[in-house]
Amino acid sequence: MDAYLSKFALAGHSRGGHTAFSLALGYANTNTSLKFSALIGLNPVAGTGRSSQLPPAILTYEPSSFDITVPMLVIGTRLGNENENALFPPCAPVDVNHTEFYRECRASCYQLVTKDYGHLNMLDDDAPKLVTCLYKEGSSCKDVMRRTITGIMVAYFKAVMGEEDGDLMDILKHPGLTPMTLDPIEYRLA
Repeated sequence: MDAYLSKFALAGHSRGGHTAFSLALGYANTNTSLKFSALIGLNPVAGTGRSSQLPPAILTYEPSSFDITVPMLVIGTRLGNENENALFPPCAPVDVNHTEFYRECRASCYQLVTKDYGHLNMLDDDAPKLVTCLYKEGSSCKDVMRRTITGIMVAYFKAVMGEEDGDLMDILKHPGLTPMTLDPIEYRLA
């Protein structure tokens, strides 16, 4: 049985978000004939700072510089760029986090930021304390965050792949419908 791949999405969290954008930009070490229909970065991170990007260094610090023609969704966390303590840097530092990824996206693109959550709130509840205690996390329920982000992703896929944009437009225009605070919400349509 052949897989149905006429609509193919690429997504990743944290450095996996960087990898997803890198693949969409053509930085794969393998040739593929797959064409992406959509791209999602879940709190993507491209390194520890502007001068220390992960290879490949894809951030140019120029608006709309990504040469990607598919719709893109960037979901960020407000607390991801904050330190929990002075010994460890933030998980998603300024200049290499979701904000810069969204700035470099071309239309059509969307950015939704979870106001009261941190970068690691997307992890399972039983993630090792050694990991979760080092970085800033929100005090709200992780399950609510994960369910909300899943709902946003489903609405996005329906809009960009199924051409049913009602749910996504409702979220963008009435963010109070979601069980968590999204701020900011930004988008640029082609």
